[in-house]
Parts: sequence; C-alpha cells; structure tokens
Amino acid sequence: MTTLGRPGVPAGGFKTIGQVRATNDLVFTRKQNAMGIAVELLTTHTPGAPVVDGEGRFAGFISEFDILRALEAGKDLNRLAAEDIMVKDRIAVTDETSFDEAVKLMEDKRLLNLPIERNGKVVYSITRHDLLRAWIGLGVDIESNIGS
Repeated sequence: MTTLGRPGVPAGGFKTIGQVRATNDLVFTRKQNAMGIAVELLTTHTPGAPVVDGEGRFAGFISEFDILRALEAGKDLNRLAAEDIMVKDRIAVTDETSFDEAVKLMEDKRLLNLPIERNGKVVYSITRHDLLRAWIGLGVDIESNIGS
C-alpha cells in the first residue's frame, strides 16, 4: 500500500488495522431496542455496528439496511430488539489483520464496517471511510478542515 507522506502516517504506510484510527465505536447489545438503534445510527451518521452478547462477544451486525428491511416488512421497531433483525454472520478481524486483507474482505463481502475483536470481544469497527482516509494519508480531522 502506498500513502501520501503526511504526519501521523507510518513510513511505508499502514500495515495493520491496529494502526488505523477508527471512527466507529458503536457497539449494540442483543436486547437493545431496534428503534433506539435506528436513532443512534441516524444521529451518528453511522451505517451499522456490531451486536454483542452480555459478555461482549460478537453476536451479529445490524445496519441501516436491516432496519429498512424490517420497516419494509411492516414491523414495529419499538417492539423489536437487535437480535430480531441483525445479520448473524460473524465477520470480524483483529488489530493484527493486515490493511490489505481488511480492504479485500470488505470489498469481497461488500461491508461498510468491519468489527475489530480483542481477546474475543468486539471493541469497535473500522469503516471503509477510515481505510480510505488512512490509505491516502489524511487524519480524522480532515472533515473539520474542509472549507476552512
């Protein structure tokens, strides 16, 4: 991978996911109300997040698409929990996963977010936005500097 030479970018670019500053720290629980999740995703401008069990272990993933599907089926989000509508595929990586491997996985599986596990527990997600920003060597503060 090649990045632009910028402060905060390791020489030679990012090698592992653990080196990339993630912007999605949302993690939902299996019993969390679906309407509350929808509001949280909307207010944080986040397309989705992992769902964990009571011990913080990865149980699934919930996205705006999952919520839209439930609404399209005529379901009441106030009566649903994350576990009722989440995708149960457990696709996750660790901090040691290579940057290139994560990009390929997200591309192959068409993922917007990729949960990161540490010691068997989901701690945050890396987004395609995070990977693109890291790849071209921009810091997370780039959005606040646009138009300045």
